Order: sequence, then C-alpha cells, then structure tokens
Amino acid sequence: MNKFKSDFLNVLNQRGFIHQCSDESGIDQLAVKGELVAYAGYDATAPSLHIGHLTTIMMLHWLQETGAGKPIALTGGGTTRVGDPSGKDETRQMRSIEEIEANALSMKSGIERLLKFGNGATDAVMVDNAEWLAKLNYISFLRDVGRHFSINRMLTMDSVRLRLEREQELSFIEFNYMLLQSYDFVELNRRYGCNMQLGGSDQWGNIVMGIDLGRRMGTQQLFGLTCPLLLTSAGVKMGKTAAGAVWLNEDQLSAYDYWQFWRNVEDAAVSNLLKRFTTLPMSEIERLNNLGGNEINEAKKVLATEATAMMHGRKKAEGAAETARKTFEAGQLSADLPTVEISKSDLAVGMGVLGAFVTAGLVASNSEARRQIKGGGAKVNDTVIADEKLTLSDTNLTGEGVIKLSLGKKKHVLLKPV
Repeated sequence: MNKFKSDFLNVLNQRGFIHQCSDESGIDQLAVKGELVAYAGYDATAPSLHIGHLTTIMMLHWLQETGAGKPIALTGGGTTRVGDPSGKDETRQMRSIEEIEANALSMKSGIERLLKFGNGATDAVMVDNAEWLAKLNYISFLRDVGRHFSINRMLTMDSVRLRLEREQELSFIEFNYMLLQSYDFVELNRRYGCNMQLGGSDQWGNIVMGIDLGRRMGTQQLFGLTCPLLLTSAGVKMGKTAAGAVWLNEDQLSAYDYWQFWRNVEDAAVSNLLKRFTTLPMSEIERLNNLGGNEINEAKKVLATEATAMMHGRKKAEGAAETARKTFEAGQLSADLPTVEISKSDLAVGMGVLGAFVTAGLVASNSEARRQIKGGGAKVNDTVIADEKLTLSDTNLTGEGVIKLSLGKKKHVLLKPV
C-alpha cells in the first residue's frame, strides 16, 4: 500500500532513498501538483562524478520521471574553491580555477545520461554556483548572511564536530563551507524558484542550515530530503576499488570495468542496489531478490547490465556482459577486454612484469605488484607468475597480438603494442 499521495515519494520510499525529511507532507503536496524544484550539488573536484554521487542523481531522475517537478544539477565552481569538510579527515586539496571549470564542464556528461535537459517545465538545468559566489563582497556577505549563523550551532554539525573530536585540523576556509552551501539554497530559490535540496545523509546539517537561512532571509518555505549513504558491509562508503573510484564518465572508467564493479558487489547488497540504480519494476526486483545460492550471480549480472545500460547505453552494457561471459565462462580471450597500448620498442627491449602491471592500471605501484605475485594472484596469459623479475617481450604475445595480464579471477587487461 502506498504511503504517500505522490508517485515521487512513493517511488523513493519503495526503492530505499528516504533517510531524513524536513516535511514529508509539504513535499508530498508539492510533488502531487508538480511544483517541486529540487537541486543536488556536486563539487568539481574531478573530471567525472563517481557512483557515490549516483544516488542523488537517481533521486533527480525519479523527480523528473514521475512529473513531480524540475531537477537542478548544481556544479560547485565556487564551493570547490573552499572544500566541503563533510566526512573528510583532512583538508581538501586546493585546485586552480581553470581545473575546476574544466571539471565542472566534464561532469555534465555523466549527469546527462540520467536527466533530460531543456527548456520545458520539468526539464533539468545545470547551474554553476560560481555565478554568484565568485562575485560576493566579503563584508556584505558577513552582514547579510553571516549574521544569521550561530557558531555554537555550527560546532554541533557532524561535518565540524567529527573532525574536531578526531583532533583533525579544520581550516577556517572549510568552516565557511556550510555558509556558502546554505546561501546556494537561497540564491537558487531566488533565481529558479528552487524549494528543495537533495543530498546524502552526511549533508543533513548543511541542508537544515540552508532551510533556516531561507526562512531568515525571507524565501518561501524550503524543504530537505536525504538518502542513506552507499556503504559496504564493513561500513565504508561504496564506490572505491583497489584501482580507484568507480567513475561515471567512460573516459575515466571503461563500460566493461563499470559493468564488472556491479557484477562483483557483495551478495547482501544486490537487493538495495537493484532498487536504487536500475529502473526495473519492483515486481522484477522482488523476483531477483528471491534467487538463492549460486543464482544470486544471475541477479548480479542483471544489476550490472541494467546499471551499465543507464550510464553507457544498452549496446555497451550487453557488450560488456558478453565480454565477461567469454572471459569467465567460455575461457576465451575477448578483444573487448580493457586494452592499454604500449610501445613496441619498449616490448622489444623487454618490459619488467612489475611495471607492466602498473602500466595496465591493475596495481598502483611496483611494491603492490610484487605482493600480488608473491601471493600467487598475478598472471600473464593465464599463467601464474612465479618470478617478480620476469621480463615481457614479443615472445609473450598471443595469436591476437596482445599480452593478457590478470589480477585474481576477475580483473583482466590486454597490453597491445603499437
């Protein structure tokens, strides 16, 4: 039985997106009338968003899909210059303005996969908070905005309190972050009629501060909604692998590697991930949830293919699934495996196997490659490496003219001399 009047909140509720909500009834009423204008913010710290951002993008997707209102994707061209302390143990690296602007532009390609942009009533818009933050006069900002903030209250917010409890340094510039994020909410309301902010549960304090600032500065009623963080069974944020973040942009992570991430998630996470990161009907998700034993792998394949199709298209998703089938089930060498080009001249004089694994992106350093070899987890052309001083040459090329490097059972890269 549906809990809410609006399709939007019912979908979010059924799919496990709702964690904290400032006013369920108020949000529900606006959603029924199609009058929600909701934003989620993404700081431009890298050229691509990663799957840690995907939950809020999916929330914006369902806002648009159910006709509940208009999504705003806010890139933090301004706030990235400051750095959000939420969930961080150390000060974020300062980036140049040119790098931030390039990242903000590049990030859009991942968001465009899940939102429809345009000029219609429910079409998404992408906004950069540098438009207003970069022009602020500090004295005027302190008088108009800063006076509404209590230091006592700011010190109770998790983003600040947890850093101080761990005796980790919190810079003054980071301490200002919640003022800027709160002001974003007010400015988006003034410019676009934005009335709701979406975020992960670690953003709740900042969202509440923004709602309060809006009230003090005379906006209409503002609302906030957070989703549970994406965590592994060990309680750490999901979205990182040994090779780094699980990026959304294909130039940062291939469609095959993206598919593999979803295929290899923990069994216990499959149900939740199917709800959050696919658009499969709940009845089909329930059927997949009831699969037991080894059949759970079939559910994982569905998850991987559907999640990849949303981000990279159905053709690439099915191609990744077929590449995996050939590699793991049929024992074939697929040309669609991730491929890294190397110089023919380097191979002619001999390439150390440690460096080869680093070049392939399977490990981060020679020492890590050495540990993998000692543990028996590294292979060349499906043969376990016994000697860390092994040198690869033309004699290691397969009939397809490549060298297959493997780490464990599920990570494979082809080295292709050019």
